[in-house]
Amino acid sequence: MTLPVHAGLDAIAADPGGAVIGLDYDGTLSPIVPDPAAARVHPGVPRVLAALAPLVRAVVIVTGRPPRTALALGEVPGGPSLADVPGLVILGHYGLERWEDGRLTAPPPPPGLDLVRARLPGLAAGLDGAWVEDKGRAVAVHTRRCADPAGALEALRGPVEALAAEAGLAVEPGRMVLELRPAGMDKGKALSAFLAERDARSVMFVGDDLGDLAAFDAVESAGIPGVRVCSGSTEVTALAERADVVVDGPDGVVAFLGDLVATLGKPSASGRA
Repeated sequence: MTLPVHAGLDAIAADPGGAVIGLDYDGTLSPIVPDPAAARVHPGVPRVLAALAPLVRAVVIVTGRPPRTALALGEVPGGPSLADVPGLVILGHYGLERWEDGRLTAPPPPPGLDLVRARLPGLAAGLDGAWVEDKGRAVAVHTRRCADPAGALEALRGPVEALAAEAGLAVEPGRMVLELRPAGMDKGKALSAFLAERDARSVMFVGDDLGDLAAFDAVESAGIPGVRVCSGSTEVTALAERADVVVDGPDGVVAFLGDLVATLGKPSASGRA
């Protein structure tokens, strides 16, 4: 595959040292699987990110997962891991937690999570196959294992929203999942703050799910050249409709990033057609 012609990509190629590359984790760097605990990073990701990171201003993963979980799932047997990517920053829990240079910083978890932990399993118990994942600073209910995953998700939506309101939390919908998490932060706000911090001159964000729409908004409103890339799937189409570039899942993301590395590694990247 070769990089498509796009003004944002041209800006990154002309000035890679000013570019921030933002990436979602699940569905983007790792394939979607029935059990999120088994969502290992695509084996090609650590190597391509390790090649990309020295060429750009920063590589940042913006995810709903805790950073340490993303790191644990980012290990590749016999090869580099996400932790080996030079200068990598992970903004976890939609930006509430930050991992950088081996250090984790985070605020205290909100008290409303205790109420959710007590009641959400009861809501999930009414649907065969639904199950609860405790992420530490967020709690999610998954329906991918249900006989009718979409129908089960819709049945849970009202009760979950009511529980979130009582607990003072926000509901983040995703691919066969509803996540209850602290309000006031999303991937767009996290990405915007990071772009300002790094004084970025261009930005690319790659995502696959509804939570990544806020990051797409941040790319559009950043006031610098930007590229929105969708890791395409049949489950979520809203991102593809907003994207500048659509690739075929994590395999396509790895190929796309590999082409970006090849382009930026040329003696004169700014001269591409």
